[in-house]
Amino acid sequence: MKAWQTIGLLLLSNTFMTLAWYGHLKFKSFKMLEGVGLIGIILISWGIAFFEYCFQVPANRFGYRENGGTFTLVELKVIQEVITLAVFTAFSLLAFRQEAFRWNHLAGFVCLVLAVYFIFRK
Repeated sequence: MKAWQTIGLLLLSNTFMTLAWYGHLKFKSFKMLEGVGLIGIILISWGIAFFEYCFQVPANRFGYRENGGTFTLVELKVIQEVITLAVFTAFSLLAFRQEAFRWNHLAGFVCLVLAVYFIFRK
């Protein structure tokens, strides 16, 4: 149960992280945000990132083996990276349709999934 709770929280966290880091690149699409300057964009992104931390910190605390969770520190980090890439891929395919998703992107994703395999291998 703690493993799935951790993964769910990391998924939510990374959704907010992706929106905070890359969502502002689409602000020109929204009439009310098109004139926002860099400082405004930074403040909006920080506001979004606040929610990232509201999910990420509990995910790591619940998931960390030393706190009664399932995962080692390295396992948590590798899971987080794969979730980040999966969320980013979905976001970029939905929000940035003009960006091409090529075979080398898929190959890189497969390599990260293999990293999870090797990290979890006992």
